[in-house]
Amino acid sequence: MKCPFCGSPDTQVVDSRVSDEGDVVRRRRRCAVCDKRFTTFETAEVRLPQVVKNTGQRVEFDRDKIRTSFQRALHKRPVPTQLVDEAISRIIQKVLTVGDREIMSRQVGEMVMNELAKLDKVAYIRFASVYRSFSDVDDFRDVIREVTRKE
Repeated sequence: MKCPFCGSPDTQVVDSRVSDEGDVVRRRRRCAVCDKRFTTFETAEVRLPQVVKNTGQRVEFDRDKIRTSFQRALHKRPVPTQLVDEAISRIIQKVLTVGDREIMSRQVGEMVMNELAKLDKVAYIRFASVYRSFSDVDDFRDVIREVTRKE
């Protein structure tokens, strides 16, 4: 690690500590040249797969798009933000466990629908109506029957 003060590449680790969650290592370092101390943080870099859209276009996986989908579906619904964050984390974990370099957008959409079904039935129906491109009232009726059957 290069010293941020003098730019010397000769630094030593004085102390290392793991965060409470266990996902970050905090290191105190000392520069061998200017003798100043500084702190670095080390985290694992996880590469999310690319999303393949129905058109064949490939885009980077975007957590913010998933959050926006949840926010739109849950608009004015009594669901705590913590539960939404946990649902998004579960989706990202599932995407990572697939282990592929690419994932179909349809798979991601189904994961979002599954999580919304657990959180709020109205939000699930809202999302499904857009995601599945409902064309008439019968489509809504079918999804409502599906939701009430699962209860």
